[in-house]
Amino acid sequence: MNEVPLARRIVTAVMLITFFGVNLFFMPGFVYGAIVICLIAAGLYEFYSLIEKKGIFIYKYFGMLIGVLIPLTIYFKFEPTKGWELLFITTATLIFFILQFIRKDSSQAIVGISTTLFGIFYVSWFFSFLIKIRFLPQGTLLVAFLLTVTKMGDVGAYIMGTRFGKHLLIKRISPKKTLEGAIGGFIFSILTAIASKLYLNHIPLVHIVTMGAIIGILAQLGDLCESLIKRDCGVKDTGEYLPGLGGTLDIIDSIIFTSPIFYYYILHFNLV
Repeated sequence: MNEVPLARRIVTAVMLITFFGVNLFFMPGFVYGAIVICLIAAGLYEFYSLIEKKGIFIYKYFGMLIGVLIPLTIYFKFEPTKGWELLFITTATLIFFILQFIRKDSSQAIVGISTTLFGIFYVSWFFSFLIKIRFLPQGTLLVAFLLTVTKMGDVGAYIMGTRFGKHLLIKRISPKKTLEGAIGGFIFSILTAIASKLYLNHIPLVHIVTMGAIIGILAQLGDLCESLIKRDCGVKDTGEYLPGLGGTLDIIDSIIFTSPIFYYYILHFNLV
């Protein structure tokens, strides 16, 4: 597969940032929630499709159903008990075992159940924190901060890695990611975070910089984690929806880990 030109990849990334960053302030909450849920459904479908290519039996569509119900319960604030999501996933685990009981073939039972549950955690539960963040005071601004800092880190890593990359980061996982790109993405994330002080003036600068640094690191770890999954499954991209950015998982991979950590950081230091 030919490498996508740098300019084309950057333009696509900037379009994504602009769409979510600008329209975030104008779209109703239910539209925002619907977009997040659609991204989760598409991401889970891609993830499970990758696993199926390895010949592993999984409960694909039931896993997607559980994965969609989690953000729905969060959006509608359906929380009959504290930590409802974990109770929900525990129940789902029991159901997966029951489904395995009625299956004629017991092969791949452990790996099938484990992989299906991992997809729910990895894609659905983690990404659902975007809805939790939106519900916080000034949640729209916080989501804008998270998305711009994360995605500008992606852009910075790609620019610096393409122009100056010489030392491979982890060749066996991602043969094109470089140390120079990682440093560039980290710096871009911090600079973008500092610039956000213009609209998050209630948050002390030390927290702005710290969050920028944390997001800058976690975003690249998220990208590497997805690269590891794709490498194991023998594919380059999870899809071809947007030029140079691949499928849904390729787009949201850097946000999967940044969103829950960002949410808990905000709550821990009472920054809302």
